[in-house]
Amino acid sequence: MNGSVLPEDVLRDAPSYTPHPHELADLELLLSGAYAPLTGFLGRADLDALRRRGRLADGTPWPAAVTLEVPAELATDLVLDDPLRRTIILTDPEGAPVAALEVTDAWATGERNYGVGGTVRPMGDGGHHTFKRLRRTPAEVKALLPPGRVLGVIADRPLHRPQLAQIAHAARTLAAHLLILIPVSGPGPDGLPPEALVRAIFAARDRLPPATIVALPLNRGDDLRDAMLRARVAASYGVSHVLSTGEMLSGGGLRVLVPRELAYDNRDGQWRWRDDIPPRNRRLAMTPAEIDDLLDRGFPLPEWHTPPAVAKELVRARPPRRHRGLVVFFTGFSGSGKSTIARGLADSLRETGDRSVTLLDGDVVRRELSAGLGFSKADRDRNVRRIGWVAAEIGRHRGMAVACPIAPYEAARAAVRSMATDAGAGFLLVHVATPLEVCEQRDRKGLYARARAGQLRGMTGIDDPYETPADAEMTIDTTTMTVAEAIEVVLAYLVENGWVEPKLT
Repeated sequence: MNGSVLPEDVLRDAPSYTPHPHELADLELLLSGAYAPLTGFLGRADLDALRRRGRLADGTPWPAAVTLEVPAELATDLVLDDPLRRTIILTDPEGAPVAALEVTDAWATGERNYGVGGTVRPMGDGGHHTFKRLRRTPAEVKALLPPGRVLGVIADRPLHRPQLAQIAHAARTLAAHLLILIPVSGPGPDGLPPEALVRAIFAARDRLPPATIVALPLNRGDDLRDAMLRARVAASYGVSHVLSTGEMLSGGGLRVLVPRELAYDNRDGQWRWRDDIPPRNRRLAMTPAEIDDLLDRGFPLPEWHTPPAVAKELVRARPPRRHRGLVVFFTGFSGSGKSTIARGLADSLRETGDRSVTLLDGDVVRRELSAGLGFSKADRDRNVRRIGWVAAEIGRHRGMAVACPIAPYEAARAAVRSMATDAGAGFLLVHVATPLEVCEQRDRKGLYARARAGQLRGMTGIDDPYETPADAEMTIDTTTMTVAEAIEVVLAYLVENGWVEPKLT
């Protein structure tokens, strides 16, 4: 890291910016030294050299780009030849300063964004995190490791008995100390929150060889960039061999061990190499989809496959669907019937008393949550995202949120889906696909007539587009379907998929 100290007036007057989650993850790895020899985000010269030669501009080998983008208005206010006007304070989502970025390069990456490169320097206390004691730097971890080989395992999923047997075999064969690296930058590939993943890993600790456990903000993408950076980070923590549990590439001198397939031997309850067990005595490891299905339906995970302590943590984090949070999100034209269906659905669910239901009606939300917003594209996005945030928090606490805004734009709907799933809740998108001409005929509020007369601007379907969902779990057309029938269709879907208990007749 750059040892220079910026004057207090520079830090006080510098503009601030909150990077995107994947950029904050990169920032934490830069500050901890896990990305050494990098001391900051790459500029154009390094990026050009990396694309052409796989090395930085000074010839240092490096696997992948580590970049930061900021809004154009922030970048264009910088004066790169003036130390007093080229600093940006990078903050966490709560606005707490995390680092000072001394920008040495800036370039347009689009109409609204600029790429910026420069050295980062830590500020504050490093931010607030769950399991902060596990977020150790490479220097701290290396001081704890015994001499000799180090077997690294990047555990982005819980460890069931097949994985535990693979790890024990590899550590024994190599005579290596075990280092478990847990990605905690967001939900894992199975949707498990990072806190639950850490608890599940610790629940299996008594079945592991002696191990050091570290939590890292590793990005969880499956692309080449993230795989290469994972290998680099593992090497920075002293790993000499890595056991592949998914996408992993060699880098930084690492040797990658690709595990053979294990199977459960019914004869004595041991896990052995698949080919060493006769087919009639062989039971294969469960797939993630099979595990998810059992959890969704509330069935116990079999002990032959999952240690009870691990199963207990998974059930806590992923209860049966009927006890899990859910966001039911209706979208469609004004007058399509979505609000009426949503209200009827909420009433039906409240009558049974099986679920705690909150109705986020579009008009009520506009009055209570989004007062002051207009009907521009930006304001519509803000309105839908506010609804999504509230709905996700309801889902996080095991409630059911029923929302019914027009939500005409795909990006905003996708953001709401992401908020819900990141909160550990389910998400059901219901497209009420009643044709525009039918909605205009109904026109209960007179909005379409005003829009056709030029008295109302920004009316969805008239002078503002509606982006038809391609990912809706349900599509309903109320042209020939009554409201009661539509409600029954949605209820039937919820029952069939385990989100609510069937009604007793």
